[in-house]
Amino acid sequence: MTPAAPHALARIDWSQPWLAPLRELGEPLAQRAAEHGSVAALNDAARSASVALAAGPLRFVGHSALPARVAYETFIARTASVPTRDNLHDFFNGLMWLAHPALKRRLNELQAQQLALPMSALAAAGRRGAVRDALTLFDENAAWWQAPSVLVDALRRRDWHALFVTHRAAWREAQLTLFGHALIDKLTRPRKAITAHVWVAPDGVDAQAWLLDALVPGCMARQAHLPLPVLGVPGWWAENEDADFYRDVAVFRA
Repeated sequence: MTPAAPHALARIDWSQPWLAPLRELGEPLAQRAAEHGSVAALNDAARSASVALAAGPLRFVGHSALPARVAYETFIARTASVPTRDNLHDFFNGLMWLAHPALKRRLNELQAQQLALPMSALAAAGRRGAVRDALTLFDENAAWWQAPSVLVDALRRRDWHALFVTHRAAWREAQLTLFGHALIDKLTRPRKAITAHVWVAPDGVDAQAWLLDALVPGCMARQAHLPLPVLGVPGWWAENEDADFYRDVAVFRA
């Protein structure tokens, strides 16, 4: 397989604060992907990590391995193989499989279960349904956040001044972890409007364990997330040191 475009992988700035939890795994992986292709690099890492799905050890295959008329998520569930193209979007998807395998496996299992349901009126009309839409949104754009209640309450109210200015010091006690691979891909070209769908995990719990319990069809259908423009996070973007940064109502909406 042709190596991933080196210029695209070179665009990843591993010094950015949102990539800090992924840098140790992701930076050398990106270097190998630039030399040998994403599939080869991801498979080497998967073998070392011993990641397993119900169908067997996780592996990555070229996107052409996905048969026609077989759903992507169904194929993964049946074969433990993730179709992968040589682009940043699929590289970050593979990185999430390696960094958070339990969450990725749960999402895939839920997607496969939904796809296996008898065809409903929604499916007959060509629509995915609320649960699959929510699962895809989580997979592509989710983050989880543990923070003091004063910050959580401000975000729930969309009170951006309270969240980012009045209670700015409280962010030292907050932890925001990005998960959505499309979200991380977009941040290779940072712009103010990039927004994560944040799941608020209770303080004092293992956030990933809590999410595994929360990721059930009923909860997904309710879309239990909050929008957070991530470049507003203190310490994540130099421009937000100026309080006027948050006056842009096109991004920080009431």
